[in-house]
Amino acid sequence: MSLTYLPSTLAIQGGISQHIPFWLKQRSLQHVLLVTDPTMVQLGYAATLQQQLLDAGIACDIFDQTIPEPTASSIQLGIQAAQAKPYDALVALGGGSPIDSAKAIAVLSQQTGAIRDFAFPHIINTPGLPVIAVPTTAGTGSEVTRFTIITDDSTDEKLLCVGSAFVPTAAFVDYELTLSLPPRITADTGIDAITHAIEAYVSLKANPYSDSQALAALRLLGPHIRTAYHQGSDHSARSAMMLGSTLAGIAFSSASVALVHGMSRPIGAFFHVPHGLSNAMLLPAITRFSVDHAKEKYADCAVALGFAQSTDSTETAIQQLLQQLETLNQELRVPTLSEFGVEAQHFQTLIPTMAQQALASGSPANNPRIPNQAEIEQLYHTIWA
Repeated sequence: MSLTYLPSTLAIQGGISQHIPFWLKQRSLQHVLLVTDPTMVQLGYAATLQQQLLDAGIACDIFDQTIPEPTASSIQLGIQAAQAKPYDALVALGGGSPIDSAKAIAVLSQQTGAIRDFAFPHIINTPGLPVIAVPTTAGTGSEVTRFTIITDDSTDEKLLCVGSAFVPTAAFVDYELTLSLPPRITADTGIDAITHAIEAYVSLKANPYSDSQALAALRLLGPHIRTAYHQGSDHSARSAMMLGSTLAGIAFSSASVALVHGMSRPIGAFFHVPHGLSNAMLLPAITRFSVDHAKEKYADCAVALGFAQSTDSTETAIQQLLQQLETLNQELRVPTLSEFGVEAQHFQTLIPTMAQQALASGSPANNPRIPNQAEIEQLYHTIWA
């Protein structure tokens, strides 16, 4: 049985974030903690939103100590902040990391236990504080998913937390907040969204609803990612990428992700590679590994992305998909692990541990071709080379 959990309010429109105070007041939420990061503070986005709330008579404090790839320690700081006053909601402003952080803070601040106690295979459905998610990147889809990912500092393991408790109460998806994103973040988050949609579509847990969302996402993402990367002020491209990212999030929240994500999380945890970037590094190789086990579905992805024509044969569409994923990485300047600065011997030493962690996450079991430990290790070697 496939269940889909979504925010009770999902608002998607340029400028829609300005309506957050009205939404809060309608629900008598009057004391919020704004969970964000230093970048949102430096850009002035946090102060703007805080002032809008204060002008509406809503008390608002800022917690800006979330970090990229959040850890148990960074979450603990947020838990302490959330418990310091009687907040009745959290507003999460930023990319996937502030939103993932806010999800964990909202749940753990209302319960006892460490983050590992809330990690998969446990399914957490007891709600915490309401979270109002305001994404500022077009990639993670975290504003509509039932997942959050937090790194255990003591083991450098990324923990996947799953359950309806982690679904935001509301999501305000405002593409205008992405207009100032630099090309690197635009590329990494954009390929992250493409990965979400492809993996949801080929997942062994895919269903008609997730398929419809995944294909709709790919039709938006494929034709617009290059424009958003090269011409960041293009409103049409930014709007399409933002909507595509959210639809991809809905798709994988329903169907789950697969091998790319399973292998990506350990790379991020051990080498601090941003999540979207590690997905981009892996996507071409994992697609090549998996494609023979879901040919028709991968061909559909090629057509939806605009990489192939609907009149192309399945084999032609697949070859176009494999070629264009490589070409896209080159055009968007996705670095190799070596170019990113990962030391070769250290990487090779950790491959068995990373493969074990990838398998333990459960995501590889959703892949069209389910890998074993040795195959995952070989794939890690492949992406290095």
